[in-house]
Amino acid sequence: MINHLSTKIDLDWDSSFLRHSLNQLYPKLRIAVIHGGNSSKEGSVIYKTHNPRSTKTYEPVAQDIANALVKIGFHHVFVMADDMTLPQKLKRENIHIAWLNTGGVQGYNQICHTPALLEMLGIPYIGHNPLNSSKLDQKHIFKLELQALGIKTAPFITWHPAQGIFNPHLDERFAKTFKEYNGPFIVKPVSGRASLNIHYVETIDGLSEAVTNLHKITHDTALIETYCSGREFCVSVCGYITHGNQTFYRQNKPFAFSTIERFLEHGEYIFTSMDKKAITIERIRLLNDEEQELKQNLIAIAQKIYQDFHLNTLVRIDLRHDENGVLHVLEANPKPDLKQPTDNITSLVVQGLNEYGMTYEDIILSLLSDRLDYLLTYHRANIKHIDEMIN
Repeated sequence: MINHLSTKIDLDWDSSFLRHSLNQLYPKLRIAVIHGGNSSKEGSVIYKTHNPRSTKTYEPVAQDIANALVKIGFHHVFVMADDMTLPQKLKRENIHIAWLNTGGVQGYNQICHTPALLEMLGIPYIGHNPLNSSKLDQKHIFKLELQALGIKTAPFITWHPAQGIFNPHLDERFAKTFKEYNGPFIVKPVSGRASLNIHYVETIDGLSEAVTNLHKITHDTALIETYCSGREFCVSVCGYITHGNQTFYRQNKPFAFSTIERFLEHGEYIFTSMDKKAITIERIRLLNDEEQELKQNLIAIAQKIYQDFHLNTLVRIDLRHDENGVLHVLEANPKPDLKQPTDNITSLVVQGLNEYGMTYEDIILSLLSDRLDYLLTYHRANIKHIDEMIN
């Protein structure tokens, strides 16, 4: 049985209908795993613009997910690029449900474009809805909601050149937010991925230049926050239905797992982007039972965010201790890496699955099953094309 340290399972839940539904769907359901498109490819967009989040297609991970779905037992799995031809491809292949493994193609708030398109087309999907996609990806909006919920996050302000030249010595908002605090600071884009374009600024005097340089690269708003100097952690959290040891379970709370400490090298102020340095087992450590209180605090924060934001699929929460050892949420990753681990390279999400008796295929089946269970329970009328496949 799975070692459910993070939450307790619902012993009264009957999984027979879910298992029956999946057995009916394995040979019939047509699934599209969607990865990011390439705006430079002819026919992908009408006019190429800008991607402030930085471009990455995630195609290899989409293939990992597709391979896992086939291994689980689904007969019809397609991998598709996210671009302006997507609706035609979905229609041509008669797709019933999509798996979003895309951060968008270009433009602002691009991570919400594809779920919004699927909502319009009437195709259900495994992924965050358009509003939650943007809230989680836009760091300043996410932090504002954290503050409203009473969840600790570093004090911050935002700045865009349209507001004028940034001078922290004269800015009233800066003085009100940071008071006597003079550094160090973190300056980063409000929307970004993989810890790219994040600057550590030692004192207040370096902020104006950092903000200016950031906008030149990203053409986006800058977020300025106090630097948390303690240990760094992450925790993943998803829905209520999980699968392991050939058994389905229903949790009483969202399933939080992979509580991990991320190690920083000497002189490394932020965790180096996976684009620049692969995530290996030497760079991370799965928290053990000797730090049970810390582990449970991470799990509780992740579960609260999942419930209070009304999320319905996987998210990774990144946190840090401040100088007093108090946990602060740094940000959320609405599309965390679901790469299948190899001997040398791992994934922050998948690394902790063994603790719960789960494999890579188990987390993929868990995410799909949780979404199907939710749709069949609460939105059955909206997925008649899937419901009709279940005898």
